[in-house]
Amino acid sequence: MNISNKFLKHFFSVGVITLCFISNFIYATEYDLPAKNFRLIGVDQSHKVKKGDYFQKIAEQYNVGFLALMAANPDIDPFLPEIDSDIVIPSAMLLPYVKREGIVINLPELRLYYFLPQENKVHVFPVGIGREGLTTPKATSYISSKRKDPIWRPTSAMRQRYFEQHGKQMQKEIAAGPSNPFGKYALRLGTSEYLIHGTNQRFGIGMRSSSGCIRMFDGDIKWLFDNVPLNTKVRIIDQPIKMSYESGGRQVMEIHSPLSIENIAQKKSITAAVKTFVGKNDSVWQKIIPMLDKPQGLIIELGQ
Repeated sequence: MNISNKFLKHFFSVGVITLCFISNFIYATEYDLPAKNFRLIGVDQSHKVKKGDYFQKIAEQYNVGFLALMAANPDIDPFLPEIDSDIVIPSAMLLPYVKREGIVINLPELRLYYFLPQENKVHVFPVGIGREGLTTPKATSYISSKRKDPIWRPTSAMRQRYFEQHGKQMQKEIAAGPSNPFGKYALRLGTSEYLIHGTNQRFGIGMRSSSGCIRMFDGDIKWLFDNVPLNTKVRIIDQPIKMSYESGGRQVMEIHSPLSIENIAQKKSITAAVKTFVGKNDSVWQKIIPMLDKPQGLIIELGQ
């Protein structure tokens, strides 16, 4: 059971960064693109817990994913963090191994990148993706249509699952409004049933919680709707580990939990891929092995 499943079970049983502020929350996080051979953007931040803080609120304030916040702060209670404790905000990251153009969604890190190479910028957003059994597929597609106030029409498979679970029929459509699971905006991927859309439930962004579509905060999807043109290329990828040589010879890695149980034995499958990068330094491997067992999604400096 991965961290999102554990959390859902618990929940239901009881770089340069330019920041745009909307209703006290941060949206459209913009980074300068690094030089061609480098990948590191942003810097991690720290948040001092105040009375009334909890991880969902903090995640929205800094526009980061909920699970990313949990992974980066494994010893802190996400519901009742201790007042005056310091929360690591994972806002430093490595760009995925992919051409810097259009929209890129890296499933293991639950992030969406929108590249604007002509402006030397990239915008990064937390997203919710398909839960286990309803995985968001890897794909190369494009934005084929944009809808404001979309009507939600569940697929036949969704209606069948609902009937099996609840013994009654699901509504065949829900009009625009507060009950609509798509929120206020939706972008269709090619001719598929998959969408990048908003949501009427803020909980679930930065988690594996959808039926396969890509969910975003309301402010984020509105920004994307307003700024992304039709026919923009979209790539959905699966890269749990990213590596880079940065300026000054720095070696850095970023490790996230893999999507499938088959890949959880990362030490076997990844060692071959990172062996040349990491080298034979035992002290470095002693640092990396625990991160493979319990990824924190933070930038790891191999030389420190």
